[in-house]
Amino acid sequence: MFQILGAVILGFGIWILADKTSFIAVLQMSSPSLKTGAYILIGVGALTMLMGFLGCLGAVNEIRCLLGLYFTCLMIILLAQIAAALVIYFQKEKLKVELSDIVVDLIENYDPSDEDKRNLQDAWDYVQTQIACCGWTGAKEWENNEILRNKSNTEYPCSCSNRSKDLVEGRGFCNLEDPLNGTATSADWPVHEQGCMDGVEEWLKDNLGIILGVCTGVAVIELLGMILSISLCKNIHSEDYTKVPKS
Repeated sequence: MFQILGAVILGFGIWILADKTSFIAVLQMSSPSLKTGAYILIGVGALTMLMGFLGCLGAVNEIRCLLGLYFTCLMIILLAQIAAALVIYFQKEKLKVELSDIVVDLIENYDPSDEDKRNLQDAWDYVQTQIACCGWTGAKEWENNEILRNKSNTEYPCSCSNRSKDLVEGRGFCNLEDPLNGTATSADWPVHEQGCMDGVEEWLKDNLGIILGVCTGVAVIELLGMILSISLCKNIHSEDYTKVPKS
């Protein structure tokens, strides 16, 4: 069971690093803290799998030291998860500001011809297309983009468009039809009115039950593992190191 749990945590960390087409990719490529968190998840997952193996070995061979090590590592992992949850909860406003700064900077410097930022910009286009949103708080943020400003806002981001023909391209800028006096504002663009911040918050609210359920399930499994290891330790009257498997 704990090997499966470890594999899930390990896989989640690898997914964060490998994902290039979702909102996670925008955060991962812009925020070093998320990348560090992904490496931590990979480490925790690998450690959990190892501890599961040692726990099984200790239970089968009735080795107290392995069961004690298993209990200690599970307790450390559980406490680390609780600490991480508390940090996220109490720092959520700071994280929200940091996230806003990341996205606003991305929008202002968005350039379809910049191949160095291609993956990051494609990830943000994917977010706007999937959530049906535009900008972080609204389409007006795109007016600060240098390329659009130089073209008097007669173009707009294709991934923001509410017209299906623009979404075929899905990235870059689309031309505004018949702009008045050769100039325009975001109010003239055929784009979604909702900002992506509201869309992300809605997604979190809709999936909050699933997220909490998974986190609670993981914590319960870890607690059961700790209780089971303590019970087995108490039932082992004396350590018998002759039962340690020979290499």
